[in-house]
Amino acid sequence: MYSFEPTEEQKIIISAARKLALKEFRDRMRDADETGRHHPSWVEAGWELGLLPASIPERYGGFGDHSAMTWVLAAEELAWGDMTAALVLTAPNLVALPILYCGTEEQKTEFLPVYCTDRYAHGSAALMEPHFGFNPYELKTTAHRNNGSYVLTGLKCNVPFAAESEWLLVYASLDGQSQAFLVSKDSPGLSIGEREPNMGINALPLYSVELKECSIPATQRLGGDAGCDFALLHNSSRVALSALAVGVARAAYEYALEYAKQRKAFGEAIAQRQSIAFTLAEMAIEIDAARMLVWEAAWRLDQGRDATKEAQYAMNFTGDMALMVADRAVQILGGYGYVRDHPVELWLRNARGCGVLEGIAIV
Repeated sequence: MYSFEPTEEQKIIISAARKLALKEFRDRMRDADETGRHHPSWVEAGWELGLLPASIPERYGGFGDHSAMTWVLAAEELAWGDMTAALVLTAPNLVALPILYCGTEEQKTEFLPVYCTDRYAHGSAALMEPHFGFNPYELKTTAHRNNGSYVLTGLKCNVPFAAESEWLLVYASLDGQSQAFLVSKDSPGLSIGEREPNMGINALPLYSVELKECSIPATQRLGGDAGCDFALLHNSSRVALSALAVGVARAAYEYALEYAKQRKAFGEAIAQRQSIAFTLAEMAIEIDAARMLVWEAAWRLDQGRDATKEAQYAMNFTGDMALMVADRAVQILGGYGYVRDHPVELWLRNARGCGVLEGIAIV
């Protein structure tokens, strides 16, 4: 059984993440959304938390051990501040954690120290494809062995920081199995398209990426000849997005709750109206239920157990839950919820991405 009480170390991380979210993320999220550029302080102050180096063993330059549960606790707090900021800050995970999970000793020695310095290093992963009925276990992007190389061909979308990262972790189908490949941005055959415009998460740069007979050394297959455990990586990604969804939903709920307590109509706070009170109660219940699903999936990951079912449950439930909670927060504010003087419309747009943008986060 797992405990519902965070460890002392986790309590410190939760508190630090919450302070960062309140001080750095909340005040700047509107400007970042409008301009489409994340604020430098998100990276500078966020990297000082040391979340990623604390997940990497000392022999690779870090100072701790990885814990999916610790990551989801931190991710919820960061997304409570701003989901986009949380995705920007945790983007290096997209390369570092898969290598930590599945990389060869040579890959760990080469790449992990890059993410353990006092400077933020970009990371990027290319999983999603612009095809109807996208299935991460049946990728249309393909890889085939050619002597001492792998050749990748395909089209990817919603790739975070593709233009800014030195390395992309590209997922492709190899002999019918989804596998991952470390691709340098200078690799021949790799081209990065224009930045994609989206309805939300606007300060996170997402790009299309095309691979045309992109040849890379065989040593850059994640896990070497043995390959990687794609199910583990996919489950970890879904758990990460689920934790972010809980954070976004909690932010919208708390804002709507405080508004309902302050807003007066016909001589009383609208929170006293049965319809509003019941709506708020349902929102709170759904958030707590979603959090339990996320915690169970993260716990199974930490135990080394298969978390496929639990990660799928969490992803499906939290994606719908975040959208529902954010939408009802907009409704509770009435006409004010639709205007940009209040952040609930921003949270609604961001929440839409929780259930559809696979592969942009990992714990």
